[in-house]
Order: sequence, then C-alpha cells, then structure tokens
Amino acid sequence: VETPAFMPVGTAATVKAAAPSAVAASGADMVLANTYHLMLRPGAERIARLGGLHRFMAWPGPILTDSGGFQAMSLAKLRHLDEEGLTFRSHIDGSALRLTPESSVEAQRALDATVTMALDECTPFPVDEAGAVERAAALASRSVKRESKLAALDLAVRLCDLTTLEGRDTPGKVIQLAAKAARPDPTDPAVPPAAALCVYPNLVRAAVDALAGSGVLTASVAAYFPSGQAPLEVKLTEAAWAVSEGADEIDMVIDRGAFLSGDYLKVYEEIAAVREACRPARLKVILETGELGPYDNVRRASMLAMAAGADFIKTSTGKISPGAAPPVVLVMLEAIRDFYAASGRAVGMKPAGGIGAAKQAVRYLVMVSETLGPAWLTPLRLRFGASGLLNDLLMQIRWVREGRYQSPDYFTKD
Repeated sequence: VETPAFMPVGTAATVKAAAPSAVAASGADMVLANTYHLMLRPGAERIARLGGLHRFMAWPGPILTDSGGFQAMSLAKLRHLDEEGLTFRSHIDGSALRLTPESSVEAQRALDATVTMALDECTPFPVDEAGAVERAAALASRSVKRESKLAALDLAVRLCDLTTLEGRDTPGKVIQLAAKAARPDPTDPAVPPAAALCVYPNLVRAAVDALAGSGVLTASVAAYFPSGQAPLEVKLTEAAWAVSEGADEIDMVIDRGAFLSGDYLKVYEEIAAVREACRPARLKVILETGELGPYDNVRRASMLAMAAGADFIKTSTGKISPGAAPPVVLVMLEAIRDFYAASGRAVGMKPAGGIGAAKQAVRYLVMVSETLGPAWLTPLRLRFGASGLLNDLLMQIRWVREGRYQSPDYFTKD
C-alpha cells in the first residue's frame, strides 16, 4: 500500500452507508476495522470460521485492524489498566473482555487482517504526573530473587560511569579513579569493569592514557557544563577539543534558560551542532530535570534532545537536587519508548544524581526492563552516573557471594 493512503473506517467490518463496490469506487486503498468491537460482536473466532474478514466484508483489498489500544482512551470509564493489559466492561452487555498484547495479536490473526497493530498504552500529554508517580512506585516494589541479584549487581557495575567533576581534580586523582574503573575490586577479578570514566575536558588525555587497554571508555563533559550558559562557538570548540584529546563520549547540558523561555529551536539547534562537532564520539544530553519544572517539560526536553541527535538522554549534572527521581526517569523512559516506536532509532538513558545505593540501581534496572525491554540492559543503552554507587554495589556483591557485609573501609573512597 502506497502512502499516504485513503483508508475508510469500517469499525464493525463494514463502512457505514457504503457497499463494498462503492468503497472501491471511492478510491480507497485500505479499510480499517476495529479489533475490540469485532471481538465483542460477532467475535473473532466466528469471523475466522466464516473465512476471515475479507470474505466477511466482501472486500478484496487490504484490511488494517487496530489493536484495541484506542479504546483504552475512548472507553476509559469502562476499562481497568494493569501491568499485563486491559480489562473492559462491554458497552453492549457489561460482560468482561480481557485484552493483552498477546490476545490482541491472536484475535487479529484470527480475523486474517492484512496489517495488524501491536497493543500498547498511549502515553498521555500533558503527562499524568500522579500516574507517573504511582507507576514508578509500583515498579520500585518489584523484588529481585536472590539467585538473580548477583547478575543484577554485576550488570549495574558494568553500567556505571565513574565521575569526578570538581575544581580540585588533578591528573593523579583521574589516574586513581581510572584504576578503580578498570578493576573495581582488585581482590575479586570476577567483578566486571565500569562502563566509562567521566572528567573535565582538560583531563581527558590523562584518563585516556590511564585507561589504555582496559576497555573502559573516556567521557568528557562539554558545552559549558554545568550551566550551558555560553555562546555556541565556545560550546562547539570545547566539545571538538575533548574529542581530539581522545574522548569516546561527550556529556553536554542543555541551555535551560533558553528552554524555559520557550526558545526550543535554539536548544534543538545547539544540540544538533554539538552532535556534529563531537563526531564520532557518542553524545549524552543532560536535561537537568531538577530545573525544568513539571513532567511535561521533562518529556518535551527529552523528545527535543532525541530529535536533535542525542545518543543518550541524562537526568542531571549531579550539581543540583533533585537528580534522578524515579517518576522523572520513568517519564524519560516512556519518551525513549515512544521515540523509538516513531523513528526506529534506539536512544540510551542515563539516570544521574542521587543514586548511592545498590537497591536504587536494581530498581532502575527493573524500570528500564519493564518500560523498554531487556535490549536496553546494556552499556550501549543504559548508564548510571553515580560514583558513590559503585562501593555499595561492591559491598552487596560481597554479601551475596560470602553471606557477610564487608566494611566500607576495605574499598577505596573516591
């Protein structure tokens, strides 16, 4: 079917007041039928027994069936939404109809539609702040079985970006932190290395030299971190120079002043320009969500950054509070999910700021897996920006393996 296409709606397997011949004569390329309504009456199984939708409708052309997801909004008062799917109360006779992603696909196969749609929840805009808080809390209550905990802790270590961004940073401190990134626990070679070490641009060369051969990446902040308040030329020069020094990744921060003033085009163009200036390095865009205000702004800034070319979106610089609040992270994850569905381009997520406990990291792993799927549980798509987190992960790993907690004094303090 060529697009754009003319597609009349035949909700209950018929275009109202139009015979199939009239629909064809109108130039229709395809007809849309509604899975929810057809499951209620006459039933997907009955249509299958009658030879499928094409025969049932006397329509020889392509048929698209929706997933039933639209009714999640249009019949919101008649449905209950949970983690697994939707339960509707029939608008016809009050009976219950259960719809999950699996049952929706099965019904559409029984209907023998030409094009089928996947059942998913449509993220509302404006963002449902209460709903985001409630869902984040529900995901946080999920437990990880003991036999899976060690794997989760090891994964969290591999996702850590160790960071030192202080005015008193020295090459010696960077070398020390690089050693920890490469071998987080020198007494336990089974503990994997961290993902990256993030430093200021003038210390990139020291980090690159110290990490040589370790597999740990070197990341650099740029674009006038942490305020973002500088001319574009300064930002581009800084980002390009950091890459020339050997940085594998650039963490830039958006100009929140421009964003909050409604100058979205400026924010977009700056991100796009930095994206070009720092190639071939990976670009992480820091939103500084603690300064953006309502969740609508968080979602808008997430979409803006991804559209401009961000490889990762990141919550915070770590310089203000709050940083990685669970509801904010959830809003950003849902934005990534929706952007991926619309564009086909996978963008990574980096919660940063205020993550100091292993249990927080494990909760974020659950949130990412539930929202984006296991494909995002890799350093290529997920990072934690929290140097203080690593020691707690190491202590928890020691506890799982040996049944006792190791004193924090046995681990280096960054």
